[in-house]
This record gives sequence, C-alpha cells and structure tokens, in this order.
Amino acid sequence: MLVPTTILALQHFKTFSERLKDFPVTIDYLNRFKSAAQQSVTIDKLKSGKVDIVIGTHRILSKDIKFQDLGLPVIDEEQKFGVAAKKTESSSGKCGYTHLNSYADSENIAIFIDGARDLSVINTPPPNRYPVTTEVHTFSEKLIKEAIQFEVARGGQVFFIHNRVQDIHDISALIRKLCPDVKIGVGHGQMEGEQLENVLLHFIEGELDVLVATTIIESGIDISNANTIIINQAHHFGLSDLHQMRGR
Repeated sequence: MLVPTTILALQHFKTFSERLKDFPVTIDYLNRFKSAAQQSVTIDKLKSGKVDIVIGTHRILSKDIKFQDLGLPVIDEEQKFGVAAKKTESSSGKCGYTHLNSYADSENIAIFIDGARDLSVINTPPPNRYPVTTEVHTFSEKLIKEAIQFEVARGGQVFFIHNRVQDIHDISALIRKLCPDVKIGVGHGQMEGEQLENVLLHFIEGELDVLVATTIIESGIDISNANTIIINQAHHFGLSDLHQMRGR
C-alpha cells in the first residue's frame, strides 16, 4: 500500500494491525521513522514473503525493494503521486490495482486502457460522516479559547494548523496561556522522526487535547475524536489545501 507521507503510513499500519489482529496476516511498514537497520529487516522479509501487507511511502518503490509475489498494489491519496510512481506500482502487481480517492484522472485511465490490469476506485464516503461546518473569522484569542474549551469540554480534540515552523511554539504558548488546563502537543516536519511519531501517537491515542501542527497532517486517516480544526492564516493556503485539511 503506497501512501504519500510517513504519518499516514504509520496511521494505516496501526489501523491494519488492529483490524486484522485475529487473522494470520503479517503487516509491516516502511518510512523514515524506521532506522536503516529496521528497514533492512523489513526488506528482507518482503523478499522472502514473510510480510503479507506492507504500507509505505515512496520508499517501497525503491530499486532495492523486491516482492516474492506481489498481487495487489493500493495507492492512497492517489492525487499526491506522479504518473511515474503509479506506473512503477502498477507494473509490479498481477491481480489488480486500487486507488483510494474520489476520481480516476485521464493519466490513470491511460495506464490501464490496454486492459492489462483492472482498476478499482473506492469513492464511497465512510458511514456516519456529517457535513463539515466552516466559519471564517479574523484572528481572535477569545474565539480560539472558546472553540478549544467547547471541544475539549465535550470530550473531543482539536487540530490547530499554523504552517510556520519558526514561530509554531509561540502559537503553542499562546494556546497554553488561553487554555491552561488543556494538554497541547506540537508537530512539524523538521522534528526528529521518533519525536514526531511520539507526538502523533499521543494525539491519536487521546493523550493530547490540542495538536498544534503544520500541514503535515494534511494527508492522514480520520481521528474520529478530533472534531474541530482551526486553520491560522487560512488566506495563505490554496482551496485544495484547505479542502484537504478540512477533511481531517
């Protein structure tokens, strides 16, 4: 399963492991959170067929990755990948090809127009999804405080998006001042892999109330308990970025 970010690989690995724990399936993942030695172990298992499902970033498209008998490549967030990556992935599968997003573009269709492989598109939204309510406001400490306190009071969690690493900790300090009782974590792409992984795991497992982060959370599976997202300086983002983040 090919995914665009290290975070998404980790999230899918946890979800797959939980949902398939009662089945005789071996699941592993490859991304930059793993050391070179850990990656080497996973790669050897792939070659010998000891891993049934591997979830990874572009790393799984590298030349040193060999599969004993690859049957089904799956691409999540397909629009994040170029045609070359899709061709590499599709050419290694024997049974089919699936991508998980809402459309099949013309370049994808061209890859499969010869009928050599089946293409499946999963475009059914998850059950029990409610429309997202979007409000646009000028920056207001009072509004931020009220939104966070309301969400935390009902047992939920909050994403606060601030896409400047230089002063992201200033934003965290401001939120801590406004809401001294909430548990806050900070995540951005310049953090050490293990440190970022720990912050994300704490948030996923409900140990943090607010995650102050850059757009690294743009590609990820749902955290069902995170019902509010505050996007600071939203005018600096494109519509597609805002739509993607809103989908968290």
